[in-house]
Amino acid sequence: MRFLFYVIIIIIMVYWIRRLFGQNNSSESDQTSSANRYAKWIGGGVGWAFGGPIGALLGFAFGKMFDDMKQGTYEHKGTNRADFNVSLLILSAAVMRSDRQVKRSELDFVRGFFVRNFGQQAAEQYILMLREILKQDFDLREVCGQIRHYMDYSARLQLIHYLYGIANSDGGVQQSESEQISRISDFLGISQPDYLSIKAMFVQETHSAFRILEIAPEATDEELKKAYREMAVKFHPDKVNHLGEEVRKAAEEKFRKINDAYEQIKRERGIK
Repeated sequence: MRFLFYVIIIIIMVYWIRRLFGQNNSSESDQTSSANRYAKWIGGGVGWAFGGPIGALLGFAFGKMFDDMKQGTYEHKGTNRADFNVSLLILSAAVMRSDRQVKRSELDFVRGFFVRNFGQQAAEQYILMLREILKQDFDLREVCGQIRHYMDYSARLQLIHYLYGIANSDGGVQQSESEQISRISDFLGISQPDYLSIKAMFVQETHSAFRILEIAPEATDEELKKAYREMAVKFHPDKVNHLGEEVRKAAEEKFRKINDAYEQIKRERGIK
């Protein structure tokens, strides 16, 4: 919950900075103007100080949200944001911008994840953050480096799976999207075979079933069985139990695709 701590600190700091500006200016219009002018930039600076590149992005996003608030129209409820969810939000923005257009289907895919996890109200707050992050430039390598440092490998694998789900939400994965996810995977420290395995679950190519199991088409039957056992351990849904029920369900979907690939190869080879 490290990012949640950073988020809370950022919100508090931006709130009190706005109050300070309000107290030190002579008129109400000056108060609003000064606070609005600096909130997002101070929020970004505070975020970087407490949370590195991810904290800076969240700080800027929250600062901008404060800028845009009207009295009584938005109230932050302090929703529970786990490391995985914040990472998914930022990396989603990177993939959604890769083809230079943000599609409604992509936003709906991300919103659906948060609705199922936290409910409609919390999901709308996440999407509000996402819209602000989409407007910002950030160093993808630095952000991924921070995620890699704090997040376990199984969770990072699940992030890649979700990113391909976003890319595929409009009926197909664009080359620019796949290239961006490949860069993210590399920055996150995902092995090339593991990345190609997840990609093959969404991008159908010759020998996709073999790629999912991370073996060559020439592999022996014994090598096939061994690869399946290893993949079943590596991608078992229990490894992401700590990320919540919705993430576990997505891991189960990935696990089913591994089983389907194994069964397909067995049928083709006549293995019982």
